[in-house]
Amino acid sequence: MTDVTCAIIRNEENEVLVVQRDEKTGHPFKWEFPGGKLKEGESEEECIIREIREELAMDIVICKRMSATEYDYGHKQIRLIPFVCDTLDDLPFLSEHVACKWLDPADLKNVDFCEADIVVAEKYLREHLSDGVRKDEVSVQVEKANNEDDLRSMVGNMMGVKEAEWVAESAIGNGEILRKLLEYSFSDDKKLAFRASWTLSKVFDKYPDLIGSDLHLMIGSLEDLDNESVQRSFLRMISMSDLNSLSQKQHGILADHCFKMLKSGFSAIAIKAYSMEIIYKLAIIYPELANELSATINILQGEGSAGIIARGQIILKRLAGTSKGR
Repeated sequence: MTDVTCAIIRNEENEVLVVQRDEKTGHPFKWEFPGGKLKEGESEEECIIREIREELAMDIVICKRMSATEYDYGHKQIRLIPFVCDTLDDLPFLSEHVACKWLDPADLKNVDFCEADIVVAEKYLREHLSDGVRKDEVSVQVEKANNEDDLRSMVGNMMGVKEAEWVAESAIGNGEILRKLLEYSFSDDKKLAFRASWTLSKVFDKYPDLIGSDLHLMIGSLEDLDNESVQRSFLRMISMSDLNSLSQKQHGILADHCFKMLKSGFSAIAIKAYSMEIIYKLAIIYPELANELSATINILQGEGSAGIIARGQIILKRLAGTSKGR
């Protein structure tokens, strides 16, 4: 019996990622949840985080472990260990698969999965459709969070996108909760920081003005922020903001940091994508940045992932259009 981990990865739209095997594998062109074999001395959690980074160049946060599924393929027996995970990286880089797609959970039942993955998908759908945490319950929990320990625990243990949205709705009318969410975003507890910053981004999606006054804190923290998940959330909000409202000093900090992220070989795909968008917006304010941005994107076209190449081509077309309009 071979132990194999797999990840049910959910994005910000609560869609689930599935990947397609190539023709040279034991299950040619079948779809599966990404993952891989457990190495000796490696925990299940370490395994799935490593496998997703190696296969897809994505960072994930584990939300929960589902019960294992044992399956006999005849020539091999596997114990498939599924983890439900969240991510802010919506641009996977395929190194071992031929295709990927994000699906509404209800569409999982129509996927041509490997046999063991069919069992996992059915199990996830049963749990997904009968999720024990409902919107009203989350709202009550927020109201009852009378002390910081309660709120910190609730935010740190959120299980997914829907709960983040519900907490965000409860926080919209509560300035103290918003302040705490920003404070938790800088926590040394990376899981808590990820959840808090993600929830802030959900508040921003509906009421950007509530977060706008805190953009200067986010911008000032970027250079020293060692939590990539939080950095993605911050850059995402900044990339969707009106940068004209920021000071020249903040523009300079953003330009320096985002160019650094684009030129770094270690930055996550989503960070590069948001950085590209931010510099494009800055180039509208400061046209002299356009040439450097174009040159940087052209370099990425030769060495970047498919998602970054596609995003870069869009930015180049927009830059060309902006140039003609001057």
